[in-house]
Amino acid sequence: MKSVPPKPSLPTEAAARADFNQIRYAQCWEDADVLLEALDVREGDVCLSIASAGDNSFSLLSRNPAKVIAVDLNPAQLACVWLRKAAYARLTHEELLQLIGARPADDRQRLYTRCRPDLPTPVQQFWDARPDLINSGIGSAGKFERYFMLFRTRILPFIHTRKRVDRLLAGGSREARHAFYTSTWNSFRWRLMFNLFFSRFVMGRFGRDPAFFQYVQGSVSQRILQRARHALTELNPAENPYLQWILTGRYTTALPHALRPENFEPIRRNLDRLHVHHGSIEQYLAGQPDERIDRFNLSDIFEYMSEDNHATLLKLMVSRAKPGATLAYWNMLVPRSRPAQLAGQLSENRALGDRLLLQDKAFFYSRLVVENVT
Repeated sequence: MKSVPPKPSLPTEAAARADFNQIRYAQCWEDADVLLEALDVREGDVCLSIASAGDNSFSLLSRNPAKVIAVDLNPAQLACVWLRKAAYARLTHEELLQLIGARPADDRQRLYTRCRPDLPTPVQQFWDARPDLINSGIGSAGKFERYFMLFRTRILPFIHTRKRVDRLLAGGSREARHAFYTSTWNSFRWRLMFNLFFSRFVMGRFGRDPAFFQYVQGSVSQRILQRARHALTELNPAENPYLQWILTGRYTTALPHALRPENFEPIRRNLDRLHVHHGSIEQYLAGQPDERIDRFNLSDIFEYMSEDNHATLLKLMVSRAKPGATLAYWNMLVPRSRPAQLAGQLSENRALGDRLLLQDKAFFYSRLVVENVT
């Protein structure tokens, strides 16, 4: 696993407006099952991936690519990636779950101590200074996860009892899920508190950076509420690790792709194919003019930039892509997809994106965009 120091970069709009010095996301809140089907990663592919906390970059490793380049502006996010990488190398699968916080643990500091020799010195210093984050489980260490903890501990008990939460997460047939949602879960108090807590102001203050709403129009909470209803009724909560963590602070009956036992060894075998880069996508591509990419995992980065900057970055990606390369990215609240000026170079697979969105267990997003280089 290699780390390359940053080179002079192209201007990055998000970096100019948001703080990138804390852990924002201690987990990847994008469904890796959906991502893997969208990208259709093949053995020998070169993948460029927004790092975030690393989970989805590790999921890409499970498909035996030649290389996964995990890129992030935020060194704190890359500290999460490095520690996960060391955990895959040094720990058992059960111990990895304990370090994440997905399972109870008596001594997470002991697990961290075993991982620590594999960490670069700055990453050791980062985690050494934050024993509370280790002790709580590194999957809880981000601002977004603390936002959900606030919802879980302060808001949810005012709306529903623990018994109701357990009943929701038990799932059941589609008919039973719809009946429970309609008769019990979708109360006036649920809608009121949801609309308040997931409003633009509260989410910007406690969850995401306010700068990330620069290009959002309309009601934030209403859009997320519609997607939440889909996740609680059309999808089975018993199979949804993201929903389980939000409502309980752990995974109860399901795990994200990168943490499932059947994916542990394939990821471990391919750890040397993971390359970590501090900087922006623009920076990486400008600094590696001979690199050609097969698969792009772009998270929701286009939410944070203007239409002009979105088009400029897409054009740069196309210029660095192999023929037939695939790009996948999410729209949460800001519509972004291939601009008309790239119609001859990039085609959208709208049918695939729409189908996969209906399966997306991380239910915040309004659209999944899948595009192919022609």
